Amino acid sequence: MLPELNDLNTFRDALTSAPGPDMAAADGAAERNGQLTKPPGALGRLEDLAIWYAAWRGDARPQVAAPQVIVFAGNHGVTAQGVSAFPPEVTVQMVMNFEHGGAAINQLAKAAGAKMDVHALDLDHPTADFTQAPAMSEDELLSALQTGWRAVDPTSDLLVVGEMGIGNTTPAAAIACALFGGEAADWTGRGTGVDDAGLANKTRVVAEGVALHGSDDGLEVLRCLGGREIAAMAGAIAAARMLRIPVILLTSDIFSYKSLILLCLGCQKALHGLFSPAIVSEC
Repeated sequence: MLPELNDLNTFRDALTSAPGPDMAAADGAAERNGQLTKPPGALGRLEDLAIWYAAWRGDARPQVAAPQVIVFAGNHGVTAQGVSAFPPEVTVQMVMNFEHGGAAINQLAKAAGAKMDVHALDLDHPTADFTQAPAMSEDELLSALQTGWRAVDPTSDLLVVGEMGIGNTTPAAAIACALFGGEAADWTGRGTGVDDAGLANKTRVVAEGVALHGSDDGLEVLRCLGGREIAAMAGAIAAARMLRIPVILLTSDIFSYKSLILLCLGCQKALHGLFSPAIVSEC
């Protein structure tokens, strides 16, 4: 059972006490993999993925029987700075598409036999423009983390998380820049396809946000520069980590988001139960 997430200290404490992988199960899965009728390594990363999954499920011969897909959606006040090629209203439209089964992820979830849930986080009230003020208050950050924390089905045996939010590559770039260092231009990309002037403007916005809200605390960076959907993803990943449910990240918006969330959670081992199929260098 998950503890009730009443404050940020509870969140931090939960991560530091999270269970680790079952190495005996991993060894058993690796041994069985070596006995299969195929050339060694013939299945590429799929072999590593199967062994990783076995370790986190504590079973040398696991089966994926109850996968869950969760998509979190949020809107961002920083879009007022003109950082996206599309208006925030598109977030609402995409959520409706998810809810009516019209998006690609709906079809993938159906094909995989996965339960799919969509959580829209206060879309009518975007986060604050982080060039002017912190994106979220502590209460707003906690609420978003709680949404993700409570969204995970404890009976699931695989979790896939993703997000939707017009403008969210801007906070993603800002968080990465704040946590990893470098220049704003190193982390800022075209996102939804902005032109050169749009890219320059977006880079300026990222730089201003990082300069205003510099911190070496991951959760504080998430609060000041992030979005509700990014925080909810962190909450869901943390809950799955506590429940020994392996996690696959659906998004590829920034450094596959997992490195970013790693430092936001403030606990390096929090990502040991994560797998991401792709890594990109900018958003």
